[in-house]
Amino acid sequence: MSDRFNSRLGVYLCALLGGLTVVTLSMRQMGGGAIQTLPLVPLPAHIEQRHGHFLMDAHTRLLVDDAARGTGEYLADRLRQSTGYPLPISASATNPAGGCILLTTNQAPASLGPEGYTLSITPDSVVLRAPNAAGLFYGVQTLLQLFPPEVFASAPTNAAWRAPCLQIEDQPRFHWRGLMLDVSRHFFTKSEVEQVLEGMALHKLNMFHWHLTDDQGWRIEIKKYPRLTEVGAWRKRIGFNLDPKSSTAYGPDGRYGGFYTQDDIREVVAYAAARHITVVPEIEMPGHSSAALAAYPELSCSGGPYSTDSADDASAGVYCAGKEQTFEFLENVLTEVMALFPGPYIHIGGDEVPKLNWHDCPLCRARMQHEGLPNERELEAYFVRRINTFLQAHGRTLLGWSELGQSQNGLPENAMLMDWIGGARAAATAGHDVVRCPNDSCYFDLYQSRDRTHEPAAAGGDLPLSKVYAFEPILHGLDSASRQRIVGAQANLWTEYMPSLASVEYMEFPRMCALAEVVWSPEPLRNWQSFWTRLQVHLQRLDLLGIKHRRLGTPYEESIG
Repeated sequence: MSDRFNSRLGVYLCALLGGLTVVTLSMRQMGGGAIQTLPLVPLPAHIEQRHGHFLMDAHTRLLVDDAARGTGEYLADRLRQSTGYPLPISASATNPAGGCILLTTNQAPASLGPEGYTLSITPDSVVLRAPNAAGLFYGVQTLLQLFPPEVFASAPTNAAWRAPCLQIEDQPRFHWRGLMLDVSRHFFTKSEVEQVLEGMALHKLNMFHWHLTDDQGWRIEIKKYPRLTEVGAWRKRIGFNLDPKSSTAYGPDGRYGGFYTQDDIREVVAYAAARHITVVPEIEMPGHSSAALAAYPELSCSGGPYSTDSADDASAGVYCAGKEQTFEFLENVLTEVMALFPGPYIHIGGDEVPKLNWHDCPLCRARMQHEGLPNERELEAYFVRRINTFLQAHGRTLLGWSELGQSQNGLPENAMLMDWIGGARAAATAGHDVVRCPNDSCYFDLYQSRDRTHEPAAAGGDLPLSKVYAFEPILHGLDSASRQRIVGAQANLWTEYMPSLASVEYMEFPRMCALAEVVWSPEPLRNWQSFWTRLQVHLQRLDLLGIKHRRLGTPYEESIG
């Protein structure tokens, strides 16, 4: 942070034991960081403090226009639970009546973009304006956090429902603010997935990357290929050296696993859409496909057998690239997937593909010769290009892991890269959109502390809270056009060692709070001390919501892991 920022004075507001304590600190004393900080996570872009507060009581009404009605109902449901107030909803005019909360798209500055909002709180009223419903929804998340933490309680409490008077103008730094949940290694029910979505909504995250297939389980019903879930959705045991009692995902016959019916998928997609979250399905190919090949071994090079009872990071379960039958199968699967997921993105994985099977397969060698491909890496690129052409013909964008950019020709046309082990710079420079999720900063299956005494099993390595907060998605040295290609970042929850929702939440929070601020708030406002203090109040909200987060140590302990 430059000296010109350090020389400024900021007002640091934090909620302490139910009250607002005002502390004036110089930017140098704060280590450089936020200007006016209330206990908000993520921090809004601009806050102007005003005198007084708005008091919500039994006479408060909600006013909404047509575009805001759904968000108004969402807000009313939350407030009624914790306050017990009736909070009737009425159609609004442009200006609020006294003692009301107004949600409207009228007179909202277009410069806020599709997800921005303004929030004005006076002693007489609350006015939330946004050009679109998404901005209204994010403004509601901010408004809720301005009331006492008890606003997230599931039953009425006796809190004083005050919100400080202020003016906020806010919009996200990045379009892609994501979370990936792996449901292949361990299965989570529809209602559990919806609880994950609730946590995302609280933190203004908008991309749910649903890792639906891998070697250890196929989790999505495909009508044309019923064996994918009859066989591929189950394994003999929980695996990964875990206690069998640590999960409840068992079928009547004792097998471990489960899957989502197409109706389940539709319900989750609708639930997410109501919270302005796009669901991005991942159907792994050409590798990480043992579950599919256990059901249909004829799609492999060798004919199998294959099994879901594997704890290998990358098994030999790879589709045969020499068989037309493989591409027919995958196009049929993707056709059903696209019918369930209306969002623009389809993730195909493409990572960690063992190529020995291809090297030894006569059909794959014949394919390479016919297409003029010099090696198996370029055969993989051919495979991906064919799938990309199919998805583009259906109006979808292909998204894949870092390995997709390792071909001599780079990524296929218009494809997106998800950078976990590099490739972002080359892809962005070549004109491809990139989502950053480097494994040393965004993999939430890593340990949260070097002290393993009280930590559950994890994938290894250390990712303390402060390292997540310090992550910067924009790579140094990119030109302006390439910087625009970094569309955001996401956290990845690989669940080999997370057999229950409670274990997922423990590994997700509070690290997800840190990443949410990285992808939403302006980079100059980022300040570890400010975040740490705001987080103390925010964790009270998580407690009230029943989110089983990891407890914090001291700032020093969290910063060194």
